[in-house]
Amino acid sequence: MTSIPLEYYLVVAAVIFVIGACGFLARRNALIVLMSIELMLNAVNLTLVAFNRWYASHHVGQMFTFFIIAVAAAEAAVGLAIVVALFRLKRTVRTDSVDLLKN
Repeated sequence: MTSIPLEYYLVVAAVIFVIGACGFLARRNALIVLMSIELMLNAVNLTLVAFNRWYASHHVGQMFTFFIIAVAAAEAAVGLAIVVALFRLKRTVRTDSVDLLKN
């Protein structure tokens, strides 16, 4: 059985990260922005797990991945709560029409 080279994992992770970054910068819907952040975090997770597979003697990559997954879950919960509260106040989830901090 041949193993997949590390470069393939890194290329896929880079493509996923770029898609997430483009979605974060280009879209104005708050839900799409949150999903783009999740894509970028998953790309980082893929990179960490790929390096952990390449250097199998240490399990640091997997430990960092578990922490990132926990942070992503908390970010999704808090982000969705903010989006729901924002929708109740402004009746929109577009990030460019939100001006709650302005007087």
